[in-house]
Amino acid sequence: MTVEKTKVNYKPLWKLLIDKELSKAELRKKTSIARSTIVKMANNEYVSMDVLVRICIALDCGMDDIVEIEREDGGKQNG
Repeated sequence: MTVEKTKVNYKPLWKLLIDKELSKAELRKKTSIARSTIVKMANNEYVSMDVLVRICIALDCGMDDIVEIEREDGGKQNG
């Protein structure tokens, strides 16, 4: 069995914030997430499911609206 490497990408979240005219600071305030978590997301690093759920609740959206999964083979799949 081969293990496929995947990466996360938060471009959909940043686009959604623009559409809703919200800043990252306002998102932090609405969700009570740490500044370091926003930095992780800006660097496309993994964050906890709890953080993603809080963002979805605050923005009234689904996971696929805020995160994209990138496969090593270059394919993309919404979260």
